[in-house]
Amino acid sequence: MHVLRTPDSRFENLEGYPFVANYLDVSASDTQPLRMHFLDEGPVDGPPIVLLHGEPTWSYLYRTMIPLLAESGYRVLAPDLIGFGRSDKPARIADYTYLRHVEWVTSWFERLKLRDVTLFVQDWGSLIGLRIAAEHSDRVGRLVVANGALPAGQQRPSPGFLAWRAFARYSPVLPAGLIVAGGTVRRVPPKVRAGYDAPFPDKTYQAGARAFPQLVPTSPTDPAIPANRAAWRALGQWEKPLLAIFGDRDPILGRADAALIKHVPGAAGQPHARIRASHFIQEDSGPELAERVLSWQKAVL
Repeated sequence: MHVLRTPDSRFENLEGYPFVANYLDVSASDTQPLRMHFLDEGPVDGPPIVLLHGEPTWSYLYRTMIPLLAESGYRVLAPDLIGFGRSDKPARIADYTYLRHVEWVTSWFERLKLRDVTLFVQDWGSLIGLRIAAEHSDRVGRLVVANGALPAGQQRPSPGFLAWRAFARYSPVLPAGLIVAGGTVRRVPPKVRAGYDAPFPDKTYQAGARAFPQLVPTSPTDPAIPANRAAWRALGQWEKPLLAIFGDRDPILGRADAALIKHVPGAAGQPHARIRASHFIQEDSGPELAERVLSWQKAVL
């Protein structure tokens, strides 16, 4: 496996991202160790909150939420998935599988000895994070799902998703900053778009971003379906608190909250919300999300 590493110079003086870089090696069952970058802000002995990003972003997506959570006494951890941000980037699309992503993040949890965390997930962060919550329930004490789902091959993919998947596979360019800007309600300034572009100096670094849409299990024969269905069954017995905060203008996942709220026992009676936001809800409404999580944490911790 040939692995690329984005030069540190690409991350200098990014808009609104003053955080210290942390690294550790993670492993999947069939790959060499890879270096994963993560943020670790706030008191080390504070209640842990883990923030998982999705496609095609990185921990930069959480830059407006992290200070508010950390200043309130929480230990806030935000990893960059393998292939994204400052983490290592295997160079071939075939190097990425759904299972490997789950194993890489699980390895990160294990290396940091994280337990009873509040896990905030969005986009592909939910496809990975909900699996981890179901398969390693001792590590996750509370769930916040924002524009996320756990596909189990039981619904046809939307035309919008199929178009996005084709674009990610065949387009000669994959401009992360413009993609984020196209999935928000508010205007994303050029300096912020540059922050999303920073991990990808050129197209050779984008195999992970190109792979993600192809890895979403949309068919009952997809190799990830048995594990996802088992995780969905486990979530049907999940009595720990689950909060859903979705963007009311997300054309892809804006209605996926209904199935989660209906299926997960721990979602009953929680202050779920649909707020004015599109797919990249953290970019549209980061401070509001942080305040909602903080208010909810006071009630459930």
